[in-house]
Amino acid sequence: MHHLDKDDEPAGESTGADAWRSSVWVSFDHVQLAMPTGGEVAARGFYVDRLGLVEVPKPSLLAARGGCWFEAGGVRLHLGTEDDFRPARKAHPAVIVAGLRSFVDRVGLEVRWSDEVPGTVRCHVDDVFGNRLELIDAESSGAVAGSVDDAAGASGGA
Repeated sequence: MHHLDKDDEPAGESTGADAWRSSVWVSFDHVQLAMPTGGEVAARGFYVDRLGLVEVPKPSLLAARGGCWFEAGGVRLHLGTEDDFRPARKAHPAVIVAGLRSFVDRVGLEVRWSDEVPGTVRCHVDDVFGNRLELIDAESSGAVAGSVDDAAGASGGA
């Protein structure tokens, strides 16, 4: 395993031994969760019909493996199939949502609200397979709704 040091800084970025790290990492491209083999119809029912994400086609080589890809705004969520599926109950993506409380009410989600992070409006919901999702209100997170760059920066370090 190679550990990076200041000699590994990108050319022209000698602003300090650690400064290059913030200029290298941009954002997540997507998050992947697992689902049981053959669960595509149930996934669409939850992620498209319930949450309002849009299904996007997978490349043909990947489509043969099963699963689904969904996105909306700056959110990209991939679900891949696993024969020995177990839901992610602790590990989870945290998604920033504009108008979280009204969204939860409008789509009728059964959520678990949490006040464990002071000043942050957030809740957890399980998808149709039991995977945990965290939803965070955009205003309380400091993110500007619809801005991928702002949302990525607002996540700080979780």
